[in-house]
Amino acid sequence: MPISTDRFERLGADGDGDGPTPGTNAASILAFLRDNPDKAYTQSEIADATDVKSGSVGPTLVRLRERGRVDHRGHYWRVSDHDRSVDAAATQSAAALADREADDETPEMAAWRDHAVDPREHRDE
Repeated sequence: MPISTDRFERLGADGDGDGPTPGTNAASILAFLRDNPDKAYTQSEIADATDVKSGSVGPTLVRLRERGRVDHRGHYWRVSDHDRSVDAAATQSAAALADREADDETPEMAAWRDHAVDPREHRDE
């Protein structure tokens, strides 16, 4: 059944959008790999460390690789540089906003909206 554009836009609005749903195998595996970014692991090592069933680790890793979240070489898997850079950018953005708020420079939403462009309104251009 089709859904409205407004409903589509709200999907994932409470999470990180394109990230795995909390509590899923993908979220568990990605969290483990993010906590250990300087190492690569075999599927069995990931299964042991995350309590994800060994038969689910492989297919989950493949989906994460297709989304650019993990890298794969030989029998080893690690969090991707792309995922790490997105995480670093989000952290840096949050820190910059916190600094502005601490200096009483909180961005004014009303002022921003006066100049913001909604790309959804310009899709056909």
